[in-house]
Amino acid sequence: MQDIQAAKDLVLACQEALEAAPADAAADTLARFTAPDYLWRGMHPFDRITGAEAVGSRFWDGLRGSLTHIQRRMDVFFAGANSLDGGASVWVVSMGHLMGLFDAPWLGIRPSGRLTMLRYCDFHRVEGGKIKETAAFFDIPHLMMQAGQNPFPPQTAAHLVQPGPRPHDGLLTGPQDPGAGDKTLAVINAMINDLGTWKSGLPLEEELAQTWHDDMLWWGPAGIGASYTIARYARQHSGPFRAGFTERSRTRHLARLAEGHYGGFFGWPNFTAIPTGGFMGLPASTTAGEFRVIDIYRRRGDKLAENWVFIDLLHYLKTQGLDVLARNGTV
Repeated sequence: MQDIQAAKDLVLACQEALEAAPADAAADTLARFTAPDYLWRGMHPFDRITGAEAVGSRFWDGLRGSLTHIQRRMDVFFAGANSLDGGASVWVVSMGHLMGLFDAPWLGIRPSGRLTMLRYCDFHRVEGGKIKETAAFFDIPHLMMQAGQNPFPPQTAAHLVQPGPRPHDGLLTGPQDPGAGDKTLAVINAMINDLGTWKSGLPLEEELAQTWHDDMLWWGPAGIGASYTIARYARQHSGPFRAGFTERSRTRHLARLAEGHYGGFFGWPNFTAIPTGGFMGLPASTTAGEFRVIDIYRRRGDKLAENWVFIDLLHYLKTQGLDVLARNGTV
């Protein structure tokens, strides 16, 4: 418990220092909180970056120069031991939006000069009082849509600037009841056993009802969108997605943890599948696509109530031969 709380305090301090740092000081700020061999995994086109200097110069300097007066508006914050390595590693999770004024081009995306919300979710592995590793997912297409540059065909569900948890209780900055986290992790694992294989043998809505409340909220990435209730989620995302893919690989998460009523995981990639039915406007393909995914969950009672999903769709589409940023002239 002490290690988990210390890890939370470290990540919070890093976030606060980064927000307060001068425009050209991101690298120096990160270096105070990260290990010398710090590994950062970002979404396409950033991918893997090693070291605070490179992360600061290649990612944060550009973003902070484009989204002026940037501030973090965090909706979910929790930490825990990684259930996939026997609890050997401690991870801290932060999710919400980075808000700023989109005043200068970023990745070639034309600025709007308006208030812009960039969805994010971070997983940070903390060891020896330093951040050793980060998975940083940013919904870049969501920013493009807000700037009037939608890179995708019409999506199956709703496009929104997504709110945080309905009960507004997602910031678990202090110690939590371990038993609550165990319950959350158990439900997440049960859901993965059902949905992670696509082989439960039940009709889709019955399968979902085993681990989800009927009034579930699925907050999907830009390009797919958000769905409300089991029936609409099955119709607007899960059903079409399963119909479009075959040969789904086994789930390959790097971290899976829970604290209190919140939990989540990430994979790099989470899984692969072949789009034999086509996906996101592309024709059918025989090439397996990689899905880098973060999922964050809120448990209510004995089932899941909300799910925030981050998928690196730009990377997936690149595995299918389409570089969206290059096509749009943004890189």
